[in-house]
Amino acid sequence: MGFVYRIASPSEYLAITGYNISDVKLAKKAWIAPGQRCTRFDISPVNYTFEVQAMSAEKLPFILPAVFTIGPRADDEECLLRYAKLISPHDKLSHHVNELVKGVIEGETRVLAAAMTMEEIFRGTKSFKQAVFENVQLELNQFGLVIYNANVKQLVDVPGHEYFSYLGQKTQEEAVNQAKIDVAEARMKGEVGSKEREGTTRQNAAKVDAETKVYTVKRQGEGAKEEARVKAEVKVFENEREAEVAAANSALAMKKAGWEREARVAEVEAAKAVAIRDAELQVEVERRNAARQTEKLKAEKLSKAVVEYEMKVQEANWELYNRQKAAEARLFEQEKEAEARRAAAEAAFFARTREAEAELYAKQKEAEGLAAMGEAQSAYLSAMLGALGGSYGALRDYLMVTSGVYQEMARINADAVRGLQPKISVWSGGAVAGGEGGGDAGSSGGGAMKEVAGVYKMLPPLLTTVHEQTGMLPPAWMGTLTGGPSTSS
Repeated sequence: MGFVYRIASPSEYLAITGYNISDVKLAKKAWIAPGQRCTRFDISPVNYTFEVQAMSAEKLPFILPAVFTIGPRADDEECLLRYAKLISPHDKLSHHVNELVKGVIEGETRVLAAAMTMEEIFRGTKSFKQAVFENVQLELNQFGLVIYNANVKQLVDVPGHEYFSYLGQKTQEEAVNQAKIDVAEARMKGEVGSKEREGTTRQNAAKVDAETKVYTVKRQGEGAKEEARVKAEVKVFENEREAEVAAANSALAMKKAGWEREARVAEVEAAKAVAIRDAELQVEVERRNAARQTEKLKAEKLSKAVVEYEMKVQEANWELYNRQKAAEARLFEQEKEAEARRAAAEAAFFARTREAEAELYAKQKEAEGLAAMGEAQSAYLSAMLGALGGSYGALRDYLMVTSGVYQEMARINADAVRGLQPKISVWSGGAVAGGEGGGDAGSSGGGAMKEVAGVYKMLPPLLTTVHEQTGMLPPAWMGTLTGGPSTSS
């Protein structure tokens, strides 16, 4: 099968799918290639008539007859694509499309009616219709449909619920009662109005007479005021005109006087100009004569004075030159001194900088030396610890001996005790001779007595030492203190 040329009618579109088309292509006319499929769909709107059953916020059911004219949106290609994909496979008057549109309209209408009272729905039919129209349109946009027209008819009662009929009867009775009230009020207003009209006529007649008299007097006073005002304005105008004439005459006189003064000044200036010119010529003659005489005097008498003057001028110039040179020399010296001071300051700054750098370098080297010494000591201690078999106590004792810690401790202790001058008492129990008897019983008895004798021999030197060091004396019953052991006869 070859290419086929298809043309759509004015109310139709061609929906083309298939080869070389990614989704759906819409066109009014096109060549249909092999592997492509073309479907026609109508975009003319269709009327959908519904009787929507809804319920108000007071749980009152009602029927809303409505006629909606709905069709695809012809001026929006995206909406046409959605319509071609979703709706065009079905007939516009088919049960499927009818149920779809009916479901959207009934759902939105019921939602809106449930949020409004019956009175609001009945009195605000226009706003209710507009709200239904907008909400339904939002739902139909997803199908590419648009509402061309929506006609909501009069609300109708549901069988068994005669709300609107009762409301109509109520309105009718209210209208009859209101008509009776209106007739009575009209009669009352007629009778009262007649009386009010008669009284008002008399009041207005008296009021008009009084106002007429007041108005006549007022108009007469206003006429007199207006006449006086006009006379005053005429007088003011005449005075202004006379003042203007006087001012014009004064200005003319002043201008005439100015012109005469200018003429006289011009005449005087002309005469003076002639005299000045004559004087200038005379001065020029005299100046030339004086110049001639001066030249003569210069040549004859003033040559010496001129020479002296020129010499003094030269001397003054020389002195000025010397002063300038001296000032320049002082300035040069001051500049050189300033440069020398600046150079000295720079040299001092450089020297201080070098000293600081040298000190920094020394500190760095000292730190490096300490670091190297620490590393050497660490290696030395590691080697010694290995040689001593890992005994930290032996390593500590060795280091204390090699560094002279014990000698320094002995010296410090000796220095601490040196100034105290302590008194040291040393006593001994003496030598004890062998026993005279030679038996075992005599030897054991002599040993016990030796111990008691040793204790008694120790007491005198002990008490003497306590007295010397603390100043305390033993009690009198302990006998006299002796300095050494006693001897028996």
